[in-house]
Amino acid sequence: MSSLGGDPLFDAVLGVVSALERLRIRYCVVGSLASATRGIFRGTEDADLVVAMTRHQVARFVEELGKDWYADEDTIRYALEAGRSFNVIHMPNAQKVDVFPPVTEFQYCGLKRATPVELRIGGGTICCPVASAEDTILAKLDWYRLGGQTSERQWRDIAGVIATNPDLDWAYLDEWARELRLGPLLAKARADAAA
Repeated sequence: MSSLGGDPLFDAVLGVVSALERLRIRYCVVGSLASATRGIFRGTEDADLVVAMTRHQVARFVEELGKDWYADEDTIRYALEAGRSFNVIHMPNAQKVDVFPPVTEFQYCGLKRATPVELRIGGGTICCPVASAEDTILAKLDWYRLGGQTSERQWRDIAGVIATNPDLDWAYLDEWARELRLGPLLAKARADAAA
């Protein structure tokens, strides 16, 4: 991991990833950072991670983050028990990192399939596990659907990942698209990316 310093998102992601790695907690980068890494780069102001943390690891995680972070142990434990996301905030620059516990079979599968890549954020690089291109497409399609199928940015992210990855595992994509009821959206995204 290296830093040129000064980028709020980079500093926040580096802080969370470093704490998770010191504690050997399995995680992967998802969302816009994953699609920018696996597809066409675009700037983003947020970071999303899937993190397989247990409630017994929370105190150590908060301790590892250190005094520059707002990370409430009780809130995190409650979120984990409820299977809901939580966030931690790097106070020097008010940068938030959203953390999603894996609660579905798809999320657990994606966590296992994530591979380490160079994540570039604001001039710095972090080598860390990032969701695969296929899992990024599926997750983005799900978010696009949940958002009422109106986000052009999400749709461009999806098309960008498809267009820049000629060796996608379409059998895997089709299987999970059926399971997640995303088949028609995946077909449309594939057609749009080919156009």
